Amino acid sequence: MRNKLTKLIATKGIKDEAVLNAIKKVPRHLFLDSSFEDHAYQDKAFPIGASQTISQPYTVAFQTELLQVKPNASILEIGTGSGYQTAVLLELKAKVYTIERQQGLFKKTKLLLGKMGYRPKKVIFGDGYKGLSEAAPFDGIIVTAGAPSVPKALLSQLKIGGRLVIPVGSVEQIMTLYLRKSEKEFEKQELGLFRFVPMLEDKN
Repeated sequence: MRNKLTKLIATKGIKDEAVLNAIKKVPRHLFLDSSFEDHAYQDKAFPIGASQTISQPYTVAFQTELLQVKPNASILEIGTGSGYQTAVLLELKAKVYTIERQQGLFKKTKLLLGKMGYRPKKVIFGDGYKGLSEAAPFDGIIVTAGAPSVPKALLSQLKIGGRLVIPVGSVEQIMTLYLRKSEKEFEKQELGLFRFVPMLEDKN
């Protein structure tokens, strides 16, 4: 079923073999509630509790391909969610720091990743809008929720040459890639409409 899903994603335009191999390796059914297991290898998003979803596999592959992950790259993920995207990044041999703001989801996913043998550098309960300055700068930052605007903290925590992949917008989002060219210069690309759960900010 994973092979079939990977082939489907390839027909939709994902070309990076390393990304396709990572999708092929990750047992997505383990990240879903058992009542949804039959749907695990469909190219669809599904609810995972706390008003969150596990992203559509194509979306995960699309965002991951944009990051251009190299082995040992330091990657910050905003929105751990189910842990599925985290696992895909770890299959690419990235050093992953991941932040989740829903406490129940954070505890459940941290436990699940450990049981599956996935070892992020750090799983953090906190506010993704602030990024993770103590581990910055990052080779890549991936946001897995719809941000109404781009948090300045995330741009500032990118290495020069680093990439930020973020869906920007309120109802629908435009997948946006920022490439840091220098201390003050960023190149921006907009890459089509997607739909994500909203990225929430800690107002405290």
